[in-house]
Amino acid sequence: MYRREIDDRWSFREANTKEYTHCFHSYPAMMIPQVARTLIQEFRPQGKCDLLFDPYMGSGTSLVEASLANMDSVGTDLNPLAQLMAKVKTTFYDVKELEDEFSEIQLRLPFFSYEEVEDRNFDRISNYTYWYSEDSLIRLTYLSTLIRQCCAANNRDFFNVALSEVVREVSFTRNGEFKRFRMPEDKVREFRPDAFGLFESKVHRNLKGLREFEGAASKASVHIGGFDSSVAIPREFVRKESIDMVVTSPPYGDSRTTVAYGQFSRWANEWFSFENARNLDSLLMGGRKCRQKAFLIETIDKELNQIHDMDVARYYEVVSFLNDYWNSIRNVADTVRKGGTVCYVVGNRNVKGVQIPLDYFTAETFERCGLRHIVTLVREIPNKRMPSKTSPTNVSGAKVDTMNNEYIVILKK
Repeated sequence: MYRREIDDRWSFREANTKEYTHCFHSYPAMMIPQVARTLIQEFRPQGKCDLLFDPYMGSGTSLVEASLANMDSVGTDLNPLAQLMAKVKTTFYDVKELEDEFSEIQLRLPFFSYEEVEDRNFDRISNYTYWYSEDSLIRLTYLSTLIRQCCAANNRDFFNVALSEVVREVSFTRNGEFKRFRMPEDKVREFRPDAFGLFESKVHRNLKGLREFEGAASKASVHIGGFDSSVAIPREFVRKESIDMVVTSPPYGDSRTTVAYGQFSRWANEWFSFENARNLDSLLMGGRKCRQKAFLIETIDKELNQIHDMDVARYYEVVSFLNDYWNSIRNVADTVRKGGTVCYVVGNRNVKGVQIPLDYFTAETFERCGLRHIVTLVREIPNKRMPSKTSPTNVSGAKVDTMNNEYIVILKK
């Protein structure tokens, strides 16, 4: 079996996980920067280490850390919000220009009036009267208008990342949830969010993080895509055997029953009219249901058989995810050069009370693709932005415990 090593050093209990541009935006199940940073420092291949790949980049943690380590990077994610966040977090802006534009926005905020907001069409937002007050929608529209009017085209995304968080926080969504649950009616009646104040505080925070990042990072090349690594990796984007190092944290299961990336991001994706805003979860790994196992992995047979015996439908949900994950790993393995390093930070989720050893699955799949397992480091998760419980059935109140450990699978080609 693949060797696991418990190492308390990787827990980073007291670490500041919001350094640099990592502070820009909340996101579900973010890999903390200290994990990515230490992996790059301690496991980067000797000699040439110029290009890092993250096939499930999420908010761009690994790409930011690659820039801090003077490495070029490539990342991809199907979530348009993740693409926006990763792009903004790794871009070098003219900070003085941003500050001037922000000052202009702030000068105009006191002159807000309902009459000035002409665009009152919110049909792009599903069930918008259920999720927002009219006042919040009008104020969000005013902020969007000011960003268009006051900011250069190449700077607007910086401000839209701050606005994205506000879009979600002024909605009637329940605090502490990644899935879309509306707050109780008594809370709705009392809810008076300050959209303008929230926006200003987030821009101040992000400007501070940007200054720190630009003072420490190199202007490394960063390429961000929206392709699905389980289908194919475009050769014009990532050449075969061109990657020196992979540092990533893949999903632990399908988005519907584990971490709801699509539901969390839907607020912003709908506000900005991004593609697939309403059906993103069905496009992510495991979202396409199948009735046949496509992978040839032995290390998790026992667990899969146990789940099958208890609930055939849940078994096929797990298999659907693992089919996509298997294909993705095989595609990623082709991009890694001989001597390159692969680091996958995974979680072993529970299904029907059965823990699925995704670290074994990951190691065995890569070994079948010509890599060699070095070690799997076990770390406690004190800081990862995940709910302590999830709602696998999407029924409010029906929750199960999530995992408390992560498994850092290290391999060499």
